[in-house]
Amino acid sequence: MGTASNLIIRYSEGMRTITATEASRRFSDLLDAVEAGESVTVTRGNRPIAEIRPARRHTGRDLRTALADIPPPDERFVADVSAAMAAVRQEVPDPWGAA
Repeated sequence: MGTASNLIIRYSEGMRTITATEASRRFSDLLDAVEAGESVTVTRGNRPIAEIRPARRHTGRDLRTALADIPPPDERFVADVSAAMAAVRQEVPDPWGAA
């Protein structure tokens, strides 16, 4: 098995590229390169078809920001959830119990 440094990544016009065939054959190595911070454009027939880059890590701050403009649940929502939970918790008699 190779390493990320063995990938055939071309640098043209400031863009790191790899062919779709090479990406398919060496996917694990490609992921190693991305994990190491590389952003790579995958090409097919000299046309860019995908960009692969390191995933952004999300934090609690990101969640708070995303929820900042959402109003808190109202009383009807709370009542609906409570009713649904009560329905789920109800014991249903076993129809085969008396058989």
